[in-house]
Amino acid sequence: MIDFYALTSPNVQKIYIILEECGLPYTEHFIDVWKGEQYSPAYLKINPNNKIPAIVDREGPGGKPYTVFESGAILMYLAEKSGRLMPKDTAARYETIQWLMIQLTGVGPMFGQLTHFKLFVPKSVDSYAHDRYQSEVKRLYGVLEKRLGESPWLGGKEYSIADIATFPWTRNHDAQGVSFTDKPNLTRWFDVIAARPAVKAALAKIAVIKSNRETASDEQKDQFFGRGKYAAA
Repeated sequence: MIDFYALTSPNVQKIYIILEECGLPYTEHFIDVWKGEQYSPAYLKINPNNKIPAIVDREGPGGKPYTVFESGAILMYLAEKSGRLMPKDTAARYETIQWLMIQLTGVGPMFGQLTHFKLFVPKSVDSYAHDRYQSEVKRLYGVLEKRLGESPWLGGKEYSIADIATFPWTRNHDAQGVSFTDKPNLTRWFDVIAARPAVKAALAKIAVIKSNRETASDEQKDQFFGRGKYAAA
């Protein structure tokens, strides 16, 4: 059994999907980051970086409980544990890892920053940051479109953790200012993944999760974003 510390962000969605794809039993523990629950002493023992997701595998290496945090590490751990969604051949394996890293170092940070500047920054603030991230998001979508014109999946010939990692970040492409109308390869890839039974099951679970996001106070938002009195000195 796996204890899964979760809410609804794209990084969390990845882990729901791989758990459902691999059929691994898990128990959900919701950490409402909009209430600051990620800063509790109990949770900091699980993830010292006070982020979600995180897992505790009660039957980890040597049969002992083992904690994994950071979504990319969790994907790799669960792929190895289940023997699925990661090629065994060295070249194919690193093809998958490279595209996983593009999500972790490019797609996630850039898409996340664009969302922040679209939704959570006062309109009076200069538009430079928004425009910078909007441009980079469009460039990255172009990289994905080109790759998917050359390969059926991001990691190569087979569906893998590279696809699972990237898919949740593309679910709001319209809100990110990117249309798929002129992106047939992304459209094909997205539709095939969205139709997978495990993905449907994961998204159905995510859809009913409640959080404090819509009613968070200004102070709770300041804490979440590390600004105001919560900014690091």
